Amino acid sequence: MLTAAVVGAVLVLGYAATAAALGRLNVSAPLAFVVAGSVLGFAGDPRSAQDVVWIRAVADGTLALILFHDATRASPRELRAASGLVLRLLLVGWPLAVLAHFLTARVAFPDQPVMLSLFVAAALAPTDAGLGAPTLLNPAVPVRIRAVLNAESGFNDGLATPVALFAIAALAGSGSGRPAASTMDALGELAVGCASGAVVGVAGAVVLGWSRRHGASTPSGRSLGLLSLPILSFGGAEMLHGNGFVAAFVAGLAFAAAAGWLRKEESVLRLTEGAGELLGSGTWLVFGLVAVPQLWRAVGWREVFFALLSLTVLRMVPVALSLARSGLQPATVAYLGWSGPRGLATVVFTLLAVESLQLDGVTRRALLAVALTVLLSVVAHGVTAEPLARRYGRWVQLRRPALETGVAAEPRPRGTLARRGRR
Repeated sequence: MLTAAVVGAVLVLGYAATAAALGRLNVSAPLAFVVAGSVLGFAGDPRSAQDVVWIRAVADGTLALILFHDATRASPRELRAASGLVLRLLLVGWPLAVLAHFLTARVAFPDQPVMLSLFVAAALAPTDAGLGAPTLLNPAVPVRIRAVLNAESGFNDGLATPVALFAIAALAGSGSGRPAASTMDALGELAVGCASGAVVGVAGAVVLGWSRRHGASTPSGRSLGLLSLPILSFGGAEMLHGNGFVAAFVAGLAFAAAAGWLRKEESVLRLTEGAGELLGSGTWLVFGLVAVPQLWRAVGWREVFFALLSLTVLRMVPVALSLARSGLQPATVAYLGWSGPRGLATVVFTLLAVESLQLDGVTRRALLAVALTVLLSVVAHGVTAEPLARRYGRWVQLRRPALETGVAAEPRPRGTLARRGRR
């Protein structure tokens, strides 16, 4: 464990020293660390990485931090402007994507149990906007489109979690963890996550705001207090049998809405941002260390075919159907459809399955398909995000489509966390 930490620290230092140069080559942080982990995995014994029991906790914490931080950067005005499009993607596009993945998995892998196909569908439905960070960072991309992608990636993690847990529990037979036994249970988890996250976010904003007004705290102290909020929201929701990822995202939204002083002191977000980047780097490093050597040895044409469909047709068609007659231009619909990379949420779900299930041949092949989809997404979306953002931005400047450019105010720069790739 100590050796792994030292190697990881050296790689983080190396990336920090070359981030700008790698960015000019369209090499994102997730791609860099997956490649580094892959090299280590092929050079050594990747099986030893499976003994690192803290990797799931790191992945959970990373995703919670990123969801919280991204939510604090989305202003209520941005979310109100994008709410109609976000609801279309979540209530129509997301179920269609799950159904499309489920049916395709049944065809591509006919020997899979039904619940294993459901798990694959749920694990691949969430998106990770951080892997396409230039979309969130490029001011040429309309603020409404950025807000849509940011909110969608935050909430669809929460929608997918009860479905993935239900499928894992059904496959495990006796049940493991805390299964979502019914639709009502799943909705209850989401409701508890939303409620507990809102309470933590508002309470944190009130407490830190009071201490700031009365001179009882320092900026560094408030930054440390802010770092505790995603941990409190995630852990509190899990203790109450709620959805911790939804709680972390809602806590960020509630904190941003209640903390009017945050706009004057955005520096307090830097510690949360940095912690998310560091944990994210470790998660992607271990993913490359463990998953890529396994994929190289065992992946077949079925897994490749399924992964390619997942990143294209199975994402883009549901998005197009959900946004039909929305007023968005076809170029925007296509851009939103492609901007759906798979990232940390999918990795977390895969780790849960590995921990809970017996890995027979059928189950292993399903998890390989999921891992391959994430790997291809890291490469494809990492390489294309910046060029496509620039090209789409130029198209918007030329055409000035009304719905896409309907928000007058531009968002604040989102900082470096969006570069990390979830996230």
